[in-house]
Amino acid sequence: MNKDLIKALDILEEEKGISKEIVIQALEAALVSAYKKNYGQSQNVEIQFDEKKGDMHVYAVKEVVEFVFDSTLEVSLDEALTIHKAYELGDKIRFEVTPKDFGRIAAQTAKQVIMQRLRDAERTNIYNEFITYENEIMTGVVDRADSRYVYVNLGKIVAGLSKQEQIPTEEYNPGDRIKVLVTKVDNTTKGPQIFVSRSHPDLLKRLFEQEVPEIYDGVVEIVSIAREAGDRAKVAVRSRNENLDAVGTCVGPRGQRVQAIVNELNGENMDIVEWKEDPAVYIANALNPAQVVDVHFDEASNSCVVVVPDYQLSLAIGKRGQNARLAAKLTGFRVDIKSESAYAELLNQAQELEQEIEEVEEDVNVVEDFVEANEKTTKEVVQEEIEEETSAE
Repeated sequence: MNKDLIKALDILEEEKGISKEIVIQALEAALVSAYKKNYGQSQNVEIQFDEKKGDMHVYAVKEVVEFVFDSTLEVSLDEALTIHKAYELGDKIRFEVTPKDFGRIAAQTAKQVIMQRLRDAERTNIYNEFITYENEIMTGVVDRADSRYVYVNLGKIVAGLSKQEQIPTEEYNPGDRIKVLVTKVDNTTKGPQIFVSRSHPDLLKRLFEQEVPEIYDGVVEIVSIAREAGDRAKVAVRSRNENLDAVGTCVGPRGQRVQAIVNELNGENMDIVEWKEDPAVYIANALNPAQVVDVHFDEASNSCVVVVPDYQLSLAIGKRGQNARLAAKLTGFRVDIKSESAYAELLNQAQELEQEIEEVEEDVNVVEDFVEANEKTTKEVVQEEIEEETSAE
């Protein structure tokens, strides 16, 4: 056992990168507990491990005192002096108390410590490996599912895909290969826990980076993404090269690039629009495929009214308001869509209201002038009466 233990420690250090000194310290601490538990001892003990022979010895540590009250913890000065004349009060003396059958307990404890250290090392290695994949895309195989999670095997660990992170229109069957975004890597007492997503907008971003080299290289930039997973998404892109069409680059020859992403997401519709510095143009692009006549902004509320042709109103709003909703998420503006006729009617109503306000203001001015004139006349009459009374006196 001794030679096997030393060999095991060497293998741990060489192949797993686990320091031999750390394992020995943990082993000695575990053996102290094992000794006290198996032999019913409560005194202070130390374990000494011989790294060359692999032998382990148990020592009881006692303090030199003048009068002994607890023989398991103390030794008299007279007895200490018989061991060595240099001992003084307060010194610590070690007495070997290694039991004859301690080798069996030591072997069991060593096995447990080494296995625990192996598990800890594997957990640490897995955590260090997968923390580098956080917010990155990985390919996994569906393992199983329960009421809370779909479990995806990523090779060395199984990740959790929660209900909230699943695409509502997808079914996940054991054996299915899927691409997921690693959203969170936790290092818990039970080991690393990894959570993944199929609905996160960054999954779409990483898929574009895989399919479009210009995005991965930074020549084309994804500025914003608005997504309703499984149904439809809008992606705003811009080119850092004025001679390169950002939208066309993402679509690819005959739409091959974007189609590969659509296929990976099981038919999720994709609108790729060009980002523009002019917010009016950007909003018009975001409402694609609808045509936009005009955009009117209210900077105070960060909102705008978008005017579209009457026949394009339903297209601009989209099914269940989806097109307008995604455009608002993509641009960051609150978007209110009006048809040309509805907006013209609003303008007419505003003009009529403005005229009514002007007429009311005119009437108010007339009344004020009348009151002022009447007040002046009254003052003059009173003044004349006062003057007449004064003259009569």
